[in-house]
Amino acid sequence: MSLTLLHVLITCIVVLLTAVAYLFWRRMNYWRERGIPHDKPSYLYGSFRGLSKSYGFSEILRSMYQRYKGTGPFCGYYFFQRPAAMILDMGLVKNILMKDFSNFSDRGLFYNEQDDPLTGHLFFVDSSKWHVLHGKLSPTFSEYKVRGMFPLMCNGAQQLVQTLDALVQRNVNVEVKELMGRYATDVIGKCALGIECNSLKNPNAECRAIGRRIFTDRRHSPLVSGLIEGFPKLARKLRMAVIHEDIANFFVRLVRENMEYREKHNVRGNDLMNLMMELNKSKKLRYDENDEFKGLTVEEMTAQAFFFFAAGSEKSSSTLSGALYELARQSEIQERLRSEIIETLCQHDNELTYECLHEMKYMKQVLSETLRKYPVLPHLVRQALLDYPVPDHPEYVIPAGVLVTIPVIGIHYDPEIYPDPEKFDPERFTPENVKMRERIGWLPFGDGPRKCIGFRFAEMEMRTALVYLLKNFKFSVSELTKSTSINLRGDTFLKVERI
Repeated sequence: MSLTLLHVLITCIVVLLTAVAYLFWRRMNYWRERGIPHDKPSYLYGSFRGLSKSYGFSEILRSMYQRYKGTGPFCGYYFFQRPAAMILDMGLVKNILMKDFSNFSDRGLFYNEQDDPLTGHLFFVDSSKWHVLHGKLSPTFSEYKVRGMFPLMCNGAQQLVQTLDALVQRNVNVEVKELMGRYATDVIGKCALGIECNSLKNPNAECRAIGRRIFTDRRHSPLVSGLIEGFPKLARKLRMAVIHEDIANFFVRLVRENMEYREKHNVRGNDLMNLMMELNKSKKLRYDENDEFKGLTVEEMTAQAFFFFAAGSEKSSSTLSGALYELARQSEIQERLRSEIIETLCQHDNELTYECLHEMKYMKQVLSETLRKYPVLPHLVRQALLDYPVPDHPEYVIPAGVLVTIPVIGIHYDPEIYPDPEKFDPERFTPENVKMRERIGWLPFGDGPRKCIGFRFAEMEMRTALVYLLKNFKFSVSELTKSTSINLRGDTFLKVERI
């Protein structure tokens, strides 16, 4: 290589690196140039310096919300390298989720249906695909359908009692978080996919092992994961994937074997799998030349099965373990709830029915307060499709393409909305107190058109479990019980005694 050619090559590399550095610098000064309050970002981790080392994601969001609330309708931050707006005003939250939803219908998160098919599910996809999927899948979790799943939930709760009985006989200290995960895995497997997971009978069952790995085994480091979310379009062009291949293969096999068995034996069920098979009318493209829906492909079915299995097994179990932890710490609340359960059952010949489950008003208060302290998601994410001037704040504009974050954890721990927010107090959710607050101040399942479609299922699953557990067992803290902060981390050991 001649010196001249080498000089040209070096010059090109320097120019390229300089251009990249400049574009990166501009990106990381996005909010400063617009005069929006924000923390000085780290060039690698954005506003999440210390994540996983000193602080969890929830703690960072909550701290940011508390520091900037009152400075304006939103503050700026950086989701790793991606500029994002954190909403601080409740009126603006309501506009984004409901009134002006058409401009914030997308989440703007990474998904790659071509190279990572399981990411093409209802939670991640945007635009017309979300609208079609939402409309087609929502009937699975209508009140009528969920009511039909109630007997299956009761069977799961009965198995939960038997499993806990056996554990208590060996040791009064029980790790309830994993136990609730096994219960939730069995319930979502049976009710949504029509499969027997047998996690309560066998803690090492394949479904449960995969369910644990979905949230613990990351394909990439936190930094690489942050870069993927920071540059989702580029990540798609680079054919990046975030779900482990063996996890994807498990769900592909699960769906295909389920379909083959049902078709061979003419099996129909009151579940998500049955609905998706009905939508699987064509193996061609989802849309024809007139942009009309033609049916779910097997890959799309698998993505939905993955999402509902993951969300149904993890989120409900986290809420249940949070409820048991709080009830163990406050025996008077536990006793009041147990009394309501026993009294209601007595009025129904000691039989748990769908109707009497909804007569337990204090149960609803306890779960509402649990979901306040331990929300299903610490934040909601949307993306502005067009520039959005904030009403009554002309100097504030949410630019098109910017990630919008609604800090659920900040709102739920805001002392102006919930005085003494660290305290677990079901009285916050008496009908009188609920009427005194903005509805938008409680967002465990989101709100508006993109509210979680499985909220009825999750609430009934948790209520059913608590009825069976508190009717048969007493929970209290022990020397193995660890203190908690915003989210329960690690094992949750409680002392359990048979009643």
